[in-house]
Amino acid sequence: MSSTLAKIAEIEAEMARLAKLRRELITPKGGGGGGPGEGFDVAKTGDARIGFVGFPSVGKSTLLSNLAGVYSEVAAYEFTTLTTVPGVIRYKGAKIQLLDLPGIIEGAKDGKGRGRQVIAVARTCNLILIVLDVLKPLGHKKIIENELEGFGIRLNSKPPNIGFKKKDKGGINLTATCPQSELDAETVKSILAEYKIHNADVTLRSDATADDLIDVVEGNRVYIPCIYVLNKIDQISIEELDIIYKVPHCVPISAHHRWNFDDLLEKIWDYLKLVRIYTKPKGQLPDYTSPVVLPYSRTTVEDFCMKIHKNLIKEFKYALVWGLSVKHNPQKVGKDHTLEDEDVIQIVKK
Repeated sequence: MSSTLAKIAEIEAEMARLAKLRRELITPKGGGGGGPGEGFDVAKTGDARIGFVGFPSVGKSTLLSNLAGVYSEVAAYEFTTLTTVPGVIRYKGAKIQLLDLPGIIEGAKDGKGRGRQVIAVARTCNLILIVLDVLKPLGHKKIIENELEGFGIRLNSKPPNIGFKKKDKGGINLTATCPQSELDAETVKSILAEYKIHNADVTLRSDATADDLIDVVEGNRVYIPCIYVLNKIDQISIEELDIIYKVPHCVPISAHHRWNFDDLLEKIWDYLKLVRIYTKPKGQLPDYTSPVVLPYSRTTVEDFCMKIHKNLIKEFKYALVWGLSVKHNPQKVGKDHTLEDEDVIQIVKK
């Protein structure tokens, strides 16, 4: 019996070490964190950034070049696309950057390929598209998800609802506002002890797992929405296609025949949750051709001003807004007013 327990303890220690190594991949030790990535420091342009991940030969490059008209060398062997040529598409007035994230597959996190820089870029994406071959989707899907998880990227999930605050003294203070099926005071203490934390306030506001707590303690997780793109649907039957349509977060396409791209773009738009604001110069019609695009988490009038020019807020007196966010059209609002998609705004300066 005891030998089994010893083995379990050994494996657990090994897993903790693995987790620590993976963390070092995300946040490199030491000063400047290594030289610049060869060909993988991509300037963030446009209003949103989408990363494409997939095994070689699933049709990722075809999809990218057909979506963006970006020409990316398509070769028939592994690890070809190592430098990133971002394409930009315009959709509903927003500029969306498309990025191929090469080599996030087995071995990328062991420093094979160009792992680390790719991971750093992946973590800045607003949306990740995992491109799968419809004939062998599940195996690939699991592998890619595991890789991304290992880099601290959480797909289609929200940050755990856990309050965590380190203190200087007073031990571990645990409050749970709802019943917990996995975590109790002992477990929480032992998890925090692993991180050499002995004084902290922890508030569990939802039924949380040990992994949730670890995510919060480490604090370097990013939460990114994800769409699974099932390619090569020209090779399957209509019945199979019907089943795929029912799978959450999935869009079936054919990159080669350019089938179902409109569905894919519509879903991309849904998942990006961008907010378009049209500007209206005084005495003129609103400019509907080039909206100012804001991420849904930052849509106040102040955010809008900052996006145009950081000095604008200094001269800001009030704004007139037409659209869904106001009761009257136009309505006079201050800088804290939250805007909605397709509002029209006119800034009045001091």
